[in-house]
Amino acid sequence: MTSQASSERDPRAELLALTAELRPELHRYCARLMGSVIDGEDVVQDTLARALAALDEVKDMPALRPWLFRVAHNRALDVLRSRAVRKAEPIEAAADVADEASADPMEALMRQEAVETAVSRFAELPLVQRSVVILKDVLDEPLKDIADLLDLTVDAVKAHLARGRARLREINAQATTSAEARPASTAIARYVALFNAQNWGGLRALLADDVKLHQSTYPVRAGAVDAGRFFTIYATIEGVRLEPAWVEGREVIAVFEQGAGTKPSYFMWLEWRGDQISFIRDYRYSRYILDDAKMMLAPDKEP
Repeated sequence: MTSQASSERDPRAELLALTAELRPELHRYCARLMGSVIDGEDVVQDTLARALAALDEVKDMPALRPWLFRVAHNRALDVLRSRAVRKAEPIEAAADVADEASADPMEALMRQEAVETAVSRFAELPLVQRSVVILKDVLDEPLKDIADLLDLTVDAVKAHLARGRARLREINAQATTSAEARPASTAIARYVALFNAQNWGGLRALLADDVKLHQSTYPVRAGAVDAGRFFTIYATIEGVRLEPAWVEGREVIAVFEQGAGTKPSYFMWLEWRGDQISFIRDYRYSRYILDDAKMMLAPDKEP
């Protein structure tokens, strides 16, 4: 390839432009595949890093969208296998599934049910059923594209889709009301109070020497000095307010912005080692996570 041709087409630039547009859709898939909006975002991050690294080894550039979904799918499978939660399932004869071009009202109802199903419930489906239902009913992918991604026949996709839909209806019917949010821990309550008081020095004092800060596709900041710049940036932003909250049973911090209404714009998640912060995940640049998250604000502690 000549230098002129290289300048005319930059695969990295194309990939970065596409991923900026595709990230929310990738997250919708990965979050449901993992059964967690937080774990799903971790898979998205890994996917984009692996895709960028793989570009140098790809001789013939593939169609980027299906390629990214395949990378994401394979990465999610690797994580699920490492947790020993993958369930084997034989492929049976294809059940009747309406053709994708059909305006069948029942098809639309099933898709609506899948979209409205809590992310965590998808983890109760066998993996192949889970993938097929997400791709078809949540992302509305064509059956042929799903078959290509999962290395299945179209009839097998239809069979998994029919069984997955039936199982998801059973799961939704048996689902109990989510547990109530618990009061904030002492550590999170202190962090929130310091932040809302703009006590940046007090917050920096909570950082472990080897603390890491992760924000979307930005490079990870490591060490108290580098990660401490996180608060320097927030000191310049007006109208940011924090409240303790819960997502997927994990204690997080809801971030409210001035002029953004009464709903949080995104959240942070801290990891602690003793009374020091060892890891900060700030989802300011991946706000789409909240679209699928079931967040509950922590109630005030009893006096």
